[in-house]
Amino acid sequence: MIRIVYFVRTNKTQGEVKVRLRLTDGRRADIFHRADIKASLEDLSKFTADCKLKPKIKVYNRDLLEALQKESALVEKAYNEMVEKGLDLNAEVMDILIEGYKTPIVKVRKDANTLTACFRDYIEAARRDGIIGERRSAHISVVADKLERFLTIKGLSQLTPKEFNDQQLLDFRQFLYDEYLYVPKHKSLYSSMKSHNVPTERLSTNTVVSQLKMLQTFLGEMEFQGKLDRNPFRQLSRERKKAVMKTKYDDPVYLRSDEFATLLKAKIPVVLQPVRDAFLVQCAFGCRIADFQALTMDNIAVSEEGIPFIHYLPQKTANAESGNTEIQTPIARFAFDIIQRTGFNFPIVRNIYGKSGYNVLIKSLLRECKIDRKVPIYNEARRTNEYLPICELGSSKLARKTHVDMLSKVQINLYAAGLHKQGSSAVNRYTSLEVKDRFMLINMAFNQKPYKVNSKLEVVK
Repeated sequence: MIRIVYFVRTNKTQGEVKVRLRLTDGRRADIFHRADIKASLEDLSKFTADCKLKPKIKVYNRDLLEALQKESALVEKAYNEMVEKGLDLNAEVMDILIEGYKTPIVKVRKDANTLTACFRDYIEAARRDGIIGERRSAHISVVADKLERFLTIKGLSQLTPKEFNDQQLLDFRQFLYDEYLYVPKHKSLYSSMKSHNVPTERLSTNTVVSQLKMLQTFLGEMEFQGKLDRNPFRQLSRERKKAVMKTKYDDPVYLRSDEFATLLKAKIPVVLQPVRDAFLVQCAFGCRIADFQALTMDNIAVSEEGIPFIHYLPQKTANAESGNTEIQTPIARFAFDIIQRTGFNFPIVRNIYGKSGYNVLIKSLLRECKIDRKVPIYNEARRTNEYLPICELGSSKLARKTHVDMLSKVQINLYAAGLHKQGSSAVNRYTSLEVKDRFMLINMAFNQKPYKVNSKLEVVK
């Protein structure tokens, strides 16, 4: 049962005090609201706790009683709206709703574009104009969805860009970390989401910073266009912004050459053969999972020297490049044999996540091959390193990291001779690696013998 009473926190027996209202609803809610009402203790003594005139009182402050009763009605109205919309039952949301009732800002907001509407318009325009690709657009849309849920939970769904301030930005950052805690209280906001997209654990700092950067780019564009005087990121102090946007990276985790050799030669159950085929080929190419999913036999070409290689435009950076320079990666013999046997068809990579997804099966594959070397992983909650078996970190990203590491260890650094300083553009003007050079390095990295093919992709002996 809802009950609203006025409440003062003081040991004084006379004088003026600030009045708060307290709403209780059994065990469901206990909320205090700052009423911005000042009253003398003498005047308040003539009213009951629930803002009614005491019996037999004829001389009293009528304006004060009217103000208390009006504020009490607003508290009840706000609470009913919070319950109806499934908002958090706390003072912060209540104060925002009551402020909206008292001022014309809600009417103004109905005619103005909301923050989330402007964010979505920005994403669509950036995708349409080729600034970002489809996949990048999808990633930024996820942040827009998170922002919309945050504002809805906080009772700020109609907030405009100009009203979004630095404190709300910091609150949103905390929401990104701990959104999983809100799921049980606001099930309706997550009911239409796919189960694997519903937050179930705390996000890492690097993921949060990555998502904040997407929001920062949007707000920066709004400021550039004159739609914001100063975006909230620039309202933060230098030290606070540095702390908020700081990323932390673990030591690189990848398969060593001996571990890769074990994976390549190990006897495994038939059920794990498809994931091994896909994972080995992805290690050979080092491409991101989105690019790997899109590769077919049409992406294979043969050089003048008879070297087969894959060529593709990386989806993540294609729109950011000034030209259409393709990635060209020679195919090591073990990967070529797998491709010939499978027809470059890896259905297993269509489903990356889930209990039977590609990433989970990679972990099972590494466990089966007893690849369990302990590697340090930073635990943000404990602020120390934990040592986990590398098989528990198996994923499509591990394939990319393994490729980069193995290639890096056989390639002579362009600056090792000391002819030019690190970062000099002169070296890249003097030389570049051609397909045949890359093929030699890849064979060295993966301990493979060179081979040649004809135009029909038949091995020439």
